[in-house]
Order: sequence, then C-alpha cells, then structure tokens
Amino acid sequence: MPWVAPAQTQALSLKEAAKLVPRTNFGPVRSLIPGEKASVHDTLDTSDPAIKIILCNDGTWHYSRDCTALADSAVFRNNWNTNVLNPYSSKLEDLPLRITLCLADSASRFCCPRQVKVFSPFGWRRRRNHMGVDLPLPTGTPVYAAFDGRVRVSMYNRGYGNIVIVRHASGLETSYAHLSERKVEPGDYVAAGDVIGLGGSTGRSTGPHLHFETRYEGNAFDPQWLVDFETGTLRHGYFTLKRKYLSPQSKYYPESEDEEEEIYKSEEEERAEAERIAKEMAAAQYHTVKSGDTLGAIAIKYHTSVNAICRLNGITPKTTLRIGRKLRVK
Repeated sequence: MPWVAPAQTQALSLKEAAKLVPRTNFGPVRSLIPGEKASVHDTLDTSDPAIKIILCNDGTWHYSRDCTALADSAVFRNNWNTNVLNPYSSKLEDLPLRITLCLADSASRFCCPRQVKVFSPFGWRRRRNHMGVDLPLPTGTPVYAAFDGRVRVSMYNRGYGNIVIVRHASGLETSYAHLSERKVEPGDYVAAGDVIGLGGSTGRSTGPHLHFETRYEGNAFDPQWLVDFETGTLRHGYFTLKRKYLSPQSKYYPESEDEEEEIYKSEEEERAEAERIAKEMAAAQYHTVKSGDTLGAIAIKYHTSVNAICRLNGITPKTTLRIGRKLRVK
C-alpha cells in the first residue's frame, strides 16, 4: 500500500528520543501504517496538544496528530449531523475562489483507500451526476481511511448502501460507499490507514466496488485532483481547491505550474470582468418608448447618441420602435 508519509524519520535511542519533550503522557498510539514492523513503544506530548511524538521499538520516531485534541474546533462542531449525508446549506457562489487544504504534513499521513485504476470517473454518467470515483475491489476487502479525522456518518442509505463519511481537520470530507460492512461509528476518531469498512455492493450498485467521494462544505469535486489511484499516491500535501472544481463538469486534468498560473490569472480576470459587468448593469438607465418617440429624440434626452443606443439594444437606426418597449440608453 503506497503512502505519503513524513520524511522526518531518524534512528535514535529511546532515551534520546524521550529527552525531546517533557514526558507527561504515557498513552499508547496505534501505528498509522497497517502492518508496519516497528511497534509503538511510547507516546510523548509536545507544546501543541494536538501533536504527539511516537516512539517505536526500532529506535525511530515520527510526529502524529491527535484528532481528539481538535474535538472542540469549529470544524468538528459546525454543521455536524450524524444522520444527514450533506448537512451544509452554504451556496457555492459564497465560497472563496480558492481554498487551501492541508492534506498531509509531518504530523498527518495519507493512505490510498484502494490502489487500482478508476473504472468509473467523476462527472456526468448516463444523464446522472456521478459525484465520486468507482474503484473495483472484491467483497470483504478492507477499505482504509484516507486521512486522519472523525467519523460523522456511518449508516445505510438506499442509494449509497452502507456508507461512512469522515470529516478531516481541513474541512474536507471523504465518503466510502457500497460497503458490505461498516467498522466505525459516528464520533469515532480514525487515523489514515485505519480500516473503516469492508468492500461490497450494497445500495444502488451493479457489482462489488468502492464509491469514493471528496467534498468541501457539501460540494463534491473529482477525487483525482487529490489522489493518483493507479499509483496510490497523494498528489499534493497542500492542495488549492478552486471553486470551479466544485462542478460536475470539472474533471481532473494534469497541469504544469505555468498552466496553473495562467488559470489563476484567467480566474481573476473573469472575476474582475463579472464585477465590472455587475457595476455597469447597476448603473444602467432605461427608457420606455412612448407614442411619437424617435431614436434621435431619445438620444438627445439622455445625452447620448443613436449609435450608442443601437449598440446597447442590438438594433439599427431603421428599427421600428414599439410603444412600451424598454430601451437601454446608458
């Protein structure tokens, strides 16, 4: 199972490692990597209650994020509903143009839920919006949590079958559907690599597979922006989620840094143009045609020209003016 994991791992004695921080917490922490050879020896606090140092029996150590310390954060309080798949009511247009998500760093790891070629991608499918990717896997195959987080939903749904939804500290939510069995309950804290269920074909499904979704404030986007499922790797430790990605028409496509900058520029230009048009429309003036009105008379009244009025309304100087028609004059 390929991983994106901290490169900050070094061999040192347990005594040396214990001197790194005050030893006030003796609670054990499970390894985040299924089947790793080095077992956990001890857990040490740091100055940040949410960050722990994990000491292993082979003399190595790494940082780990303790999600339970984030329980009181707004991410795990606001819009928290364990019985509703999408508890958000925010409108897409109210979201920022760009949102930076911290997915994996020195204290947060990643596990590919299922390393395999995507056989049904994100987007429109048979006149329906397919909100995630389908990953083939035999019934009973373990399904892993992609990132550290807290289980918000673990329930049966007519369409999704057995589904688990995990919310992460970044505000991202990942969904795992059509499971044959759910291994977690709402409120459980999970680490990347924990088994949250077993693959299956429950709900509206034509065969065993994992339906995997990524959402931000209830809005789905193509998971392939984050994960290369064929190699099982995370594309970005930090990911800039663009509002335009939160659309069924926005599928993942590779892009270079230069292309990214051009896309960013074009988005800013589009926004500036939209703001300009909005201001222009707010300042627009209209005239309702009355009996006896001519384009020339209207132009004189509003201190403009016949050509300008024609351009704003898509007409010509020879167009017959109907009484009651509204003409834009400014």
